[in-house]
Amino acid sequence: MTREPLDVGASVTFGLLAAWAVHDTEELVMVPRWVRTAVPELRKRYPRVPETVWRQLESVDGREFTTAVAAMAVVVAAAAADGHRTSGRSAVYQTALNAFGLHGVVHLAQAAAFRGYTPGSVTTPLIVLPFTLWARGRLRRSGVLRPTRPRDALQGLAFAAAATVGTHAVARRVLRHR
Repeated sequence: MTREPLDVGASVTFGLLAAWAVHDTEELVMVPRWVRTAVPELRKRYPRVPETVWRQLESVDGREFTTAVAAMAVVVAAAAADGHRTSGRSAVYQTALNAFGLHGVVHLAQAAAFRGYTPGSVTTPLIVLPFTLWARGRLRRSGVLRPTRPRDALQGLAFAAAATVGTHAVARRVLRHR
């Protein structure tokens, strides 16, 4: 007897948007100050990193970062809405959920490499990872979680990277036209 998939509910689908909003609020508040204080230390610690990397990091001003976060809100909201529309079956939603969790793992790796606080590293163990694991568990129990393969991790990381690069490009373009 085959089990009919259950509706996963808004807490799983739109919960992605809520968890993301809490996490990115930490980033919005902390990134500008962190960049000002941490980059000089990182330059000394990692002298082999090309100067262009440091200049790129320092060049993201508060307005661009805030605009990029707003653009990312649209991406995450669209993925959450698609997840809700499909009761969690959407490949876009599941990829975005994987990307969110993997983004959190990257934050923890950054904090470990920095040997201290990095923006996003507080909400990752409190919000990002628990929500991702909980939501994936709900999708699994409802019978709609796609099988997870190694390429899904790469796809999630690629989704997160493309969304980040794309939203910053949108932000630069929007601010240039003001």
